[in-house]
Amino acid sequence: MSAPDGSPVGAERSIGQLFASATAEMSALAHDEIALAKAQLKQDVKRGAVSSGAFAVAAVVLLFSLPMLNFALAYGIRTWSGWNLALCFLLSFAANVLLTAVLALIGWYFAKKAKKGKGPQKVAASVKETAGVLQKAKPHPRPELPQDRVPEAIEAVARSSS
Repeated sequence: MSAPDGSPVGAERSIGQLFASATAEMSALAHDEIALAKAQLKQDVKRGAVSSGAFAVAAVVLLFSLPMLNFALAYGIRTWSGWNLALCFLLSFAANVLLTAVLALIGWYFAKKAKKGKGPQKVAASVKETAGVLQKAKPHPRPELPQDRVPEAIEAVARSSS
């Protein structure tokens, strides 16, 4: 098993290696947060596209089906019931309006769902939560250093290696 920078776990690492490891992990975290934001935005855009498509289909159905469908339905109702032809045309139109209303409701439902999409807000909250956790993080207690490894010696080595 090894650390992210390739050094064995448990081996003593220099300040530079620790800093590089921490930087790599923070970079990976930032990339993951960006990927999450992209995925959530893609989902919101998809919902918006479905909504737009449903509205477009509703409009096309109403527009192109009215002439042919109205005549066919009106004459069919007249043949079946024997009612006045004007009433049959009104019933035919009502059927088209009902179909359009159903498709518009489907479009409205998906538009509302896309508008409620909290993709960017979720990512921002996640980033704030991660930052809060990192700010509150306390280092693990370190064992006492041997006399030959006093902090001044470590600082001198750290300065000379940087």
